[in-house]
Amino acid sequence: MSSGSFLDLERSRILVVGGGIAGVTAALEAAEAGASVLLIERSPFLGGRAAAMHLYFPKLCPPTCGFEINFRRLKQNPRITVLTEAVLESLSGTAGNFEARIRVRPRYVTGACTLCGACVDVCPAERADDFNLGLGKSKAIYFPRAMAFPGAYAIDRAACAEGCGRCVDACRYGAIDLYQRTEIRTFRVAAAIAATGWAPYDAARLDRFGYGKFENVVTNVALERMAAPDGPTGGKILRPSDGQAPASVAFVQCAGSRDENHLAYCSTVCCTASLKHSTYLHALYPETEIAIFYIDLRTPGLLEEFRAKAAASDRLRLVRGKVGAIEEDPGTQDLLVTAEDVPPGRKSTARFGLVVLATGMVPRSEGLPAAFARDEFGFVVNGTPGLYAAGCVKRPEEVAASVRDATGAALAALPHVAGSAPHE
Repeated sequence: MSSGSFLDLERSRILVVGGGIAGVTAALEAAEAGASVLLIERSPFLGGRAAAMHLYFPKLCPPTCGFEINFRRLKQNPRITVLTEAVLESLSGTAGNFEARIRVRPRYVTGACTLCGACVDVCPAERADDFNLGLGKSKAIYFPRAMAFPGAYAIDRAACAEGCGRCVDACRYGAIDLYQRTEIRTFRVAAAIAATGWAPYDAARLDRFGYGKFENVVTNVALERMAAPDGPTGGKILRPSDGQAPASVAFVQCAGSRDENHLAYCSTVCCTASLKHSTYLHALYPETEIAIFYIDLRTPGLLEEFRAKAAASDRLRLVRGKVGAIEEDPGTQDLLVTAEDVPPGRKSTARFGLVVLATGMVPRSEGLPAAFARDEFGFVVNGTPGLYAAGCVKRPEEVAASVRDATGAALAALPHVAGSAPHE
């Protein structure tokens, strides 16, 4: 595919890389303080992983609460330019005068889109639904959720049949352009904020837990999507093997975290997330028996109250001990979980209908230019004047902490726009 090019010479701008909750917050706070902001996101839609959650802890409110307001603020603020399908390929220069080279891939759908859905109705091709972690399928032309932003379809051309143009013929508004090209755009920016978020640790690397081998071993991020009303199971948490509600569920904490062979650090949110998931299950199935196997149950600060409330259920058992192995009963596809129980000093095996691996958080920093410094785990560290990090690419943290962190990053970046660098 051929490329176009674009050069922007305005320097009094802050670049925000990543359109999740941290990136959107940083962009809004900087723009509402008076700066021009360029917000880029590698996927076709903003929102990141926070937008895919069912509920946030500790208040257990849906992500639509925050994103609806933030997307309205984005649309109404003329100081913010949003580029989706955009990747930061290089960043050079110094604070106050960086040059950012950005590759912008085509969306194939223009702003004339009205979301009428006629294109989806005629599309013959399907793709793995990445918003639902591949647990379902969508058409090649898709809109991932009811409140996605920007409000226009996107086309996954890799999923399209060669020569197909049914969507073009079906669109009454001329909003589909299958001949759009990749562009290379160069911008001058005063400061940049990395807010590229996190990815779950690859559970397939945890051999003893049977992920990918046993159908009823799932991850915490998959369970989150199951619980969501717009998820692949319509809000029901079901066993993948037979589509039935589980009578018993085991949560395996630190699945990949606090392990020198995988992630040496604590991923911070996993314990509270599993307690939250127990409330999902008991809201759906009050009689379900749940066990959470943990090393240390870490719910710091204000989250202690959430822990106490969730743990009060007489159907929830907290077991201090590491899971050593998970095997499957071939006849029922139940899971046999062997674990230690530290306080009485014994090892036991119990049967569960579903096992949930609380996988750790891995920073999505691998695609960032070398100008952003990283620690030994890949988290971006502040240190280079004019370059900052916010959210889970900086450290593992929950949504509320990411919002606070992003506000701080915007505050740190603002003086470079004004021309007076802060103390680094």
